[in-house]
Amino acid sequence: MLNQLKNLGLSENEAKVYFAMLELGPATALEISAKAGVNRPTTYVQIESLKKMGLASTQTRGKKQLFIAESPEHLESMIERQRGELEQKKEELHKLLPELTNIFNLSDSKPQVRFFEGKEGILKIQSEFLKTKSDFIYGISDFDSVMELFPDFSSDYSSKRAQKRIPSKLIYTSSKGPFLSGDDKEFLRESKYVSKDKLSLGSDITIFGDKIAVMALKGKISGVVIEHKEMADSFRSVFELLWNSLGR
Repeated sequence: MLNQLKNLGLSENEAKVYFAMLELGPATALEISAKAGVNRPTTYVQIESLKKMGLASTQTRGKKQLFIAESPEHLESMIERQRGELEQKKEELHKLLPELTNIFNLSDSKPQVRFFEGKEGILKIQSEFLKTKSDFIYGISDFDSVMELFPDFSSDYSSKRAQKRIPSKLIYTSSKGPFLSGDDKEFLRESKYVSKDKLSLGSDITIFGDKIAVMALKGKISGVVIEHKEMADSFRSVFELLWNSLGR
């Protein structure tokens, strides 16, 4: 019963006090408090709240002040009032929405930055790569760190990307040397190798659409995704400059 009363909009203590008042009939705050299992100061607060809802009233008998629960039919009136208040809030929202939308649109020029932690956080970032609608995903990667953290990287992420027909360009370092095919048709990946002595990477960088992901795959594993068109375009230009400088 208490849960049903709470579902109608009463707080837990309001529901306890109202239910106790229904069972007791006219009663003192002390009696209601004992019946409801709510301390007396809190009981007074809940009674005042119920009175404002039209669910309780006061009666004086001699020197005693008694409190009485109003008919449960008043709950319907309470719900109707709540419905009216909700409709009023909806109207206010419709009036305010255009202005809020304009403010939101203006914020597009600000970089949106999200942080991710742990291996699961990196996997979430990778799942965003697979949702991109850009022509290419561009990556600069320490492949040793990738394979250490994700041994099934090629068969898992790379195959999913290929299935979604999202091509990639990858500049990578590896202690194994240039072991990736420069033009891998299976994984829709073009790649170029750089030795570790020429490119020492502390993190992986990926550019996809209007976003840049920077991921630390060693030590405290974490990542950040920055959404900003101009920044992404700038990183893409730097990537292409490095790509072209490596020749074939």
